[in-house]
Formats: sequence, structure tokens, C-alpha cells
Amino acid sequence: MFLIRPGKFISFIDCAESIFEKAKDSSPSAARWREKIDPGETASRHVWIPSLFTKRSGARARPLFPKVQPGQICITWIGHASFLVQTHEVNVLIDPIWSMWLSVIKRLKEPGFHIHHLPSIDFVLVTHAHFDHLDRRTLQLVAADQPIVVPVGVGRLVHRLGFNIVHELDEWQTIELGPLKISLTPAHHWGARFLADTHRGFGGFVIGANGRSVFHCGDTAYFEGFKEIGERHNIEIALLPIGAYDPPLAREVHMNPEEAVRAFNELKAKTLVPMHYGTFRLGYEPLEEPLERLRESARVHGIEDKVLVMTEGKPVVL
Repeated sequence: MFLIRPGKFISFIDCAESIFEKAKDSSPSAARWREKIDPGETASRHVWIPSLFTKRSGARARPLFPKVQPGQICITWIGHASFLVQTHEVNVLIDPIWSMWLSVIKRLKEPGFHIHHLPSIDFVLVTHAHFDHLDRRTLQLVAADQPIVVPVGVGRLVHRLGFNIVHELDEWQTIELGPLKISLTPAHHWGARFLADTHRGFGGFVIGANGRSVFHCGDTAYFEGFKEIGERHNIEIALLPIGAYDPPLAREVHMNPEEAVRAFNELKAKTLVPMHYGTFRLGYEPLEEPLERLRESARVHGIEDKVLVMTEGKPVVL
């Protein structure tokens, strides 16, 4: 069952800017106050507007997807939090986004390849409803009557994009899809897509296949739940976010690189694949800083050989 909530929907970006616009006046004290706490104005001036004049980097090339053998997992990073995960039986697409813009936010790195070069997609997973993870335009292009798995409360959003087989999961719920076991794990984030849109779930996914496992943790700040996830699931490959840790709204909703290393160790995973950096500038930190800090933290903690830094559009077989 899908619930429809009445009312006018507006994006978080529009909401933040309109709220702070009302608080403006021309007094010197108000100007100093806005400089300190007006994230909409400060972000526009120091993050989003400069990004408009930044040339996109990267290039799209036809991917060379290998023939995946039984027992192997092939992972292709598309960019941001988007991944193609392949076994010898199925192809799974996670948080796909090929869009060049998130409202006023410019994509600064090209997707690894053109969307029409995707193989046939058997299953789609979306971790939450934020615009950089649930991209309507991309999902409409991907939808081909295959099942899609989303957190509770997100089903209505994807159903109208062409997905007729929608599975909504609550925290720790597991569903079997063909040869896969897919579990929704908790996260420290939020799932609303619109103003007063408080009923939508969020989380990460553990994908189990033939004794192998991939964990895509979605968006999250560091929290003690990583220990429990590692206890409940035998995590092998962990796709962990490392960017947007200095956000305009000053909310603790994304891990920094050092926290990603801590989460990786608490998960007891074997391979750390960084994500959620370098594609959209969503925080004040320089685009190159997350990866530099991750490499240094990995060196300090002695896990350099466990970090797999991927290039957009280049499949890696594990």
C-alpha cells in the first residue's frame, strides 16, 4: 500500500533558502548574524555558485564489462553513491544517478559511462529518497518492470516512475530476490524528500550472493550501529561514504574519512571502497580532500592494502 500525503512539495534546497530569506534585514547586526548561521546564503556564495563556473572533469567511455565467473563479484562505480554490482547470474544497480544537476547543484564529474551502455538490470536498490540517491530521471530510464527495493515509505515515489514490483523494507528486514539476499540496515541520517515529509525510511543494504557480500551503507554519519551491522552480517566489501562532512546546514549526517575507517574496522569488513565524494560539491571541503584524508587515515591504521579506490566506469572483479 502506498500513502499519498497532500500539500505542496518543495525541495530541501528551496526550503532552506526560503526560510533564511525571511530572516533577512538590512541592519549590521543582522548581517553579522547571517554570516554565522545562514547556511543557505553562505552555501550559495561559497559552494554552489563557484561550482557553476567549475569545468566538469572525467570522461564517459564504453565500459568493458567482464564475464563474471561463479563465486566472483564485479563492481563498477558510476560516480557519487551509484554502483553496478554483478554476479555471474544477476546485475544490480544501486542509487543510480546520471543527472548533470541536482536543482542548482552542478555535477562536477562525468558519470563513468553513458546510461545506455548499462547491461540488462535485474534489480534496483535505492537507499533513501534524497535527490542525489533517488534520481527520478535516471530511474525512469532504468525501469523495465524489474523489482526495486527501497526503505519503508519510499515505494510510492518509485512506483510512479515505472516500477511495478516494489519491495519496501524496514530496518533489519531481509528479502530474497533470485540468488540474492538483500537486507536493509540502519543508518544515522534522515529520509525526507520534501518539507514535512517525515514518514520515509532510510538505510543501507547488505547484498548476499553465493557466500559473498557487499554492503552499501547509503548516506550516514558515524554511529555505533556499525558494530551491530558487523555482528549480524559477515561483511566482505564495504562501500562507505567519505564526503560532504562539512555541510552548509551543519548537521551530522555524513561521515568524514577518519570515521569511515573507524566504521570499516567495526564492520570487520575485508575491503573498503570509498564513495560519495568528488561528484557533487555538497559541503565546504575541497573536492580532493576526502580521498587525501582517507589515504592518510588508512596509513595510520594499517589498512592501506584494504582500501580500493575506484575509477568511474572501470569494472573491478573481486
